[in-house]
Amino acid sequence: MSLGQHLVELRKRIMIAALALVVGMVVAFFITDFVINLITEPIRVVAESRADEVKVELMFATVTSAFDLRLRMSFAIGLMISAPIWLWQIWAFIMPGLTKKEIRYTIGFLAAAIPLFFAGCYVGLIIMPHIVELMASFVPDGGASFYDASYYYDFVFKLLIVVGVAFILPVFLVALNLAGVISARDILKGWRVAILISVIFSALATPAADVASMLMLSGIMIVLFFAAAGLSLIFDRRRAKRDAATLGTEAAA
Repeated sequence: MSLGQHLVELRKRIMIAALALVVGMVVAFFITDFVINLITEPIRVVAESRADEVKVELMFATVTSAFDLRLRMSFAIGLMISAPIWLWQIWAFIMPGLTKKEIRYTIGFLAAAIPLFFAGCYVGLIIMPHIVELMASFVPDGGASFYDASYYYDFVFKLLIVVGVAFILPVFLVALNLAGVISARDILKGWRVAILISVIFSALATPAADVASMLMLSGIMIVLFFAAAGLSLIFDRRRAKRDAATLGTEAAA
């Protein structure tokens, strides 16, 4: 294909992906009530548990803030709903330029990364209520805690994204190993650094006083790190056997 044909193909893919995103946003707009109810459950729990001590409410500071929040949520949820379509459009555009080996590795990477990302988001959703409840416990008796809806949504959204991305990092280690950039031994040599980074990241992602959430998150990340190292070790052994067989064949020839 010429450059012009590539640009036409790219425009077609982008148009299909954009249309899928718009449809996903329209569908998502009608389920924002469910999502808002889900992520604000910790606020209601705090309000019920400390009804006689602290006033707790979700606050919309401006006239249009409720509508703006629903639009932002619609975009994020619509992006996830339409993900199969726009991911396929990206894949269909780049696949003709890949070798069979690269296609196989890309499929394996996506097959591992996507479930791990959503698993990380789920873990973040589990941790989030504990963070809200713990932080609310520091409000003194007789005080009031007004959660700005926009800020609260940003907090939840960023927490889910950060934890989700953290769960994908071991997949990148395996990808680098397959590319020959780093060996399994090099990955295992950095186990102390990996554990330290996991603990520090977990401490930053969760409140300092919430030790249980920090240990759960860091424990999962450490297990994923060693799982990536184990897979890389298997791939290195297979590569070594293949190289030895190739050298033996060349020597015999």
